[in-house]
Amino acid sequence: MNFNQFLQIQSRRDFFRQSAAGIGTLALADLLAADSLPKTNPLAPKAPHFSPKAKNVIFMFMEGGPSQYELFDEKPALREHHGKPLPPSLTSNLRLAFIKPNAAVMGSSFQFRRYGKCGTPMSELFPHIGSCADDICLVRSMKSDAFNHHPGQLLLFTGSIQFGRPSMGSWSLYGLGSESNNLPGFVVLTSGRGTSGGTSNFQSGFLPSHYQGTVLRNSGEPILYLTTPEGVTPNEQKTTIDYLSRMNQERYHDTGDVEIASRIASYELAFRMQMAAPELLDFSNEPASLLDSYGVNSSDDLQRQFGRNCLMARRMVERGVRFVLMMDASWDHHSKLNSSLPTRCKACDQPIATLIRDLKQRGLLDETLLVWGGEFGRTPMVEVRKPEEADNAGRDHHPNAYSMWMAGGGIRGGQVVGRTDDFGLNIVEDQVHIHDLQATILRCLGFDHTRLTYRFMGRDFRLTDVHGNVVNKLLA
Repeated sequence: MNFNQFLQIQSRRDFFRQSAAGIGTLALADLLAADSLPKTNPLAPKAPHFSPKAKNVIFMFMEGGPSQYELFDEKPALREHHGKPLPPSLTSNLRLAFIKPNAAVMGSSFQFRRYGKCGTPMSELFPHIGSCADDICLVRSMKSDAFNHHPGQLLLFTGSIQFGRPSMGSWSLYGLGSESNNLPGFVVLTSGRGTSGGTSNFQSGFLPSHYQGTVLRNSGEPILYLTTPEGVTPNEQKTTIDYLSRMNQERYHDTGDVEIASRIASYELAFRMQMAAPELLDFSNEPASLLDSYGVNSSDDLQRQFGRNCLMARRMVERGVRFVLMMDASWDHHSKLNSSLPTRCKACDQPIATLIRDLKQRGLLDETLLVWGGEFGRTPMVEVRKPEEADNAGRDHHPNAYSMWMAGGGIRGGQVVGRTDDFGLNIVEDQVHIHDLQATILRCLGFDHTRLTYRFMGRDFRLTDVHGNVVNKLLA
């Protein structure tokens, strides 16, 4: 029993009804209280299980499921079999969201070339990312258990397709705390039209709410209601915050509710953010050439929005933000793949490459883990939703074999891990399940994923549930 649990079960009436036991618990309460009163900063940095390679994470989530065939896993066999169905022996047990297993194969319209000294093959759609191939570990053997978006996103970020579990960013913050006193430790940046998973991608679940992600908007006020109301001086606001804190402290002592401690921390952080957020968003000291490279001044709305988020992500990890989740939507190309995918790639290709080079030039790449990918991949078979429209070809969801990449803190770049069969239907070498990816990310942050747990409803929960193995091939 800890002090919070003691307070939650011990009422004053119970204390006097059981006087002997009540008096006996005074000593227990006194011992527990010393370690359990709300800290001045519940997000203060904590030591991991062992020396970490990465201090921060930037997770670039491409919502919808980018097509690995057009981007990272070239399959000449698809071109050879274009327009023909696959043999039933290959598709009899295939679970698909929308199309039938006998749908025709579709070959890619885009060419691949080798990039970097390592010679990693990547699509012509990603020439800038390709130029960073020597820093990138490309994983071609990812596997998920979910073939629809929301369950897939829940599994990727919380380790379960059930609602209510903490997200990866929340687990990271719970384990490590934050090195930023004036910004949230877990920040969410959005671009595109929005994700189907929504807030469940960055929820704190049963962890205290101060571990949940904070969304920074890309227009207007970065955080609603952060601006001080007109006519209210900083001293007046500070007095209000201090009074609320004292009231919340008293309530916390009565109930032991950790959410009250979260409320105290949130009020105080919001007050500090009023000074820090404007400076974070002020790019005036960044070189014009760097802003252009990120695409901040681009005439392309998609690139400008995504590039701004990449630059923000770099500025955040500089300021001690522990986990930055960039959610870009949508890569869900059930149709118009050949026209829509290049547009999406162009928007993010140069900004991502600039982010990698910028972090590297500043000495931050070795301590910042970059992850790029979606909740699953796409099928080798074509999907045609509106036959009457031109450019109607797309691909269905495919969780059994797809691609993601990682770079930076703790990752050995310049390599390809995993291999799929000739049609990309199944993994034939070095499968990396979602839980394995999560275990490896936690390993880079200095954690044994089986020991980073939180007790809830009588069970010790963890991000990887009861699964997952660290993929040592990915590690430097």
